[in-house]
Amino acid sequence: MIEVEVHQQLRAFLREQGESLWPHHLTMARLVARALRIDRSALIQSGVSASQYAHYRLSYLMPALLWSDAVIVVAPETIRNRLVMVDIPRLQQWMSTDKPIHVSPTQTYATGEYQLSAQSAPLWPQTDFNGLLITSPTAWLSDRLSPHTPQLPPSIPTVIDGADDLEQWVQQQLTLTLHPHDWDALMLACPAQAEAIRDIRIWLTHSIFQHPPNPYSCHLLEEQEQERLRLLEQILQAGEAKHAPYIPAQWSSLINKLYQQGQLLWTSIDRIRGQFSLHCTPLDLAPLLTDMWQQQALVLIGNALDQSPQATAYRQRIGLGDLTCVKFAPDRHQDLIQLYLPDQFPLPNTPQFQTALLQKVRQLICTSADAKGLTVILVGDTPLKSQLATILAAEFGSRLQVEQTCLEENGILVSGWQFWREHHGVLPAPTLLIMPTLPIPSLEDPLVAGRVSCYKRQHKNWFTDYLLPETLKEIQRAIAPLRNTQGVMALLDNRVNYRSYGSQVLDVISPFARTNYIDEQLFSSPSRPVLDER
Repeated sequence: MIEVEVHQQLRAFLREQGESLWPHHLTMARLVARALRIDRSALIQSGVSASQYAHYRLSYLMPALLWSDAVIVVAPETIRNRLVMVDIPRLQQWMSTDKPIHVSPTQTYATGEYQLSAQSAPLWPQTDFNGLLITSPTAWLSDRLSPHTPQLPPSIPTVIDGADDLEQWVQQQLTLTLHPHDWDALMLACPAQAEAIRDIRIWLTHSIFQHPPNPYSCHLLEEQEQERLRLLEQILQAGEAKHAPYIPAQWSSLINKLYQQGQLLWTSIDRIRGQFSLHCTPLDLAPLLTDMWQQQALVLIGNALDQSPQATAYRQRIGLGDLTCVKFAPDRHQDLIQLYLPDQFPLPNTPQFQTALLQKVRQLICTSADAKGLTVILVGDTPLKSQLATILAAEFGSRLQVEQTCLEENGILVSGWQFWREHHGVLPAPTLLIMPTLPIPSLEDPLVAGRVSCYKRQHKNWFTDYLLPETLKEIQRAIAPLRNTQGVMALLDNRVNYRSYGSQVLDVISPFARTNYIDEQLFSSPSRPVLDER
């Protein structure tokens, strides 16, 4: 069986290469090999960050290269670069395999000996292709969800790496967007209604720009604004009856979605140019994806998809049926981090919080001065992030950077959660990670507000069913690089000590050694204080 061959080959490779950084290599490799052999989907929560240096990739590449038929790997660009330039060449050289590798959409990869490039290659190279296809989430989803004939054949087993972002990828793919130039195209297509279209556009521009600015530069469309779009639809229909004008496809799609349930209408605003774009995003993805999952066996790999080993809530949200589910627990010794959690600290919504936060951040940075490595301060609140960065930059100079990837050896990075999530793979693992507040999704984000409204209409607990799981997942992803250095995490949100959900926050941070005071021993490995270990 392929499971036996994969186990033996990967074990020999790891021993020869000295790759012993992840204890679950062989188990995961057998799971992937079994999924290929019996054509049954699997969901694996690795507990490892999906950065470009994640070691688990060898565990799905080995069975994919040994499998006799075609396999598809779907991964973001940074991961694809790593696969093509480093991981696959290493395995191919060691295994002496000649399985064809096709990369689409294609890019130029400099490997030292040659460049792999083909600018307009098709997504699927040829009918009888039995190699390994490496493609992007956008290309794969576009093909799978297309109403037209797909390029990819059905029943090709598919590995999706970085499935933590799968919901976001799908929402981006299914979001209908109307840009400013689409209004011009509509007026050109319907000249008899051009004046009415222009009037509605002017009215919407005035109304949308009355919304107060927020950090996301976008807002939900209010009922009056949606009514104007329905009025536009009536004008176009009346004109169609008289003159049969051609309505551009984007506008036809929007008109069809105006009356559909479960659609979120929102606008993004460019205040500098005085322009706005309209967006329509589906809230319930499950019914839209159920058929897609049945087209092939899948292996979904993510860091923290769900708190449950069976990933029940995650599977329900994206319409996944019955499949093999495995959740690897962090190693209690190798993945242990140091958690500083003070007992007495002002709550984030109190006037004393910002002053206390600044003092504590200074203390942490100064106390860790002898510990070489990166310090990361994760701040979700945009005004607080700016104020904190300005004050600290006056003290620490160019050592401090705001959302930059070029940092000094002992640099200080002040970052939002999204920037850290997207770029920590190209940054050194931190030795100190400061988390002033929990990353609870903001209701100022229209997608968040829209989903909360949907939960309310369904009489569901929108905090425990939506906001809290998203918060826990974000924390797990953020601290994954910290486990590589067994570094220090300073959690300064005192709600963890006093709210009922605090124990769930501590569960996702585990394993950790907890302390409630700061001294130099906290940063001097291996003799660190351990007041409470879990």
